[in-house]
Amino acid sequence: MQTLVMKFGGAAVATPRHFAKIAEIIEKRSHHFQRIVVVVSAMANKTDELIALAREVHPAPPRRELDMLVSVGERISISLLAMALKAAGKEAISYTGSQSGIITTNEHTDARIVEVRPWRLLPALEEGKIVIVAGFQGVSRKGEITTLGRGGSDTTAVALGVALRAEKIEFYKDVEGIYSEDPKGNVSAELFSKLSYEEAISLLLRGDKVLHTRCVLLAKKNNIPLHILSFLRANENNECGGTWIGNTEMVSEERELLYEEEPVIEAGLAHV
Repeated sequence: MQTLVMKFGGAAVATPRHFAKIAEIIEKRSHHFQRIVVVVSAMANKTDELIALAREVHPAPPRRELDMLVSVGERISISLLAMALKAAGKEAISYTGSQSGIITTNEHTDARIVEVRPWRLLPALEEGKIVIVAGFQGVSRKGEITTLGRGGSDTTAVALGVALRAEKIEFYKDVEGIYSEDPKGNVSAELFSKLSYEEAISLLLRGDKVLHTRCVLLAKKNNIPLHILSFLRANENNECGGTWIGNTEMVSEERELLYEEEPVIEAGLAHV
């Protein structure tokens, strides 16, 4: 069955009204893909607000407790999006990172994903529900709630895409895609319609903040295409526009080998 992973960042869920807008985008994409998984970040500035709150209580918050606190941001987003989809007439169910089987290393506030076991997601997808997953978070092998550091939701989306054999990952941003320069500072900046993984990584290492470098490295390892789009201008089929990241041939023998087993991707992640 064709599977699409969609990722919405904090700007896309900045206000309650934004949830209705992205629910509309998701509903349209569900006409083209049999299985939809949506990864959501915390609402704009919510993580910063929670960190500031923690520092009002403790100037150097214990990292374990900080993870417990900031992981709440994504939980707010996933539940509100599930409600918005229900209001739009679509069956949806939300899961935290730990419920989704995102297994990480033990480092609090900067953990790495080492394995994905999406067993709870699969029955919901088979029932035709839209599955919503909290980005940026997981659970360590010791059973502790962990977070992945800034930009970690991007990596969550790709890791789930690998585990669920997704056709591609769509990232909905407040820009059209990856540019030669920051388009907010230079209106003449060139929008790249397509980049190789290596080209994208080079631009991201240079300082472009559109995607987290780790997620592109993981996508390259598993040869899964990425597509960056503007949530402000999303169209119905989403096959045109934005920036594509991938190889010339989006599916290769290497990807098939990595997907040979059931969806457990410990070997394919290598602590991303």
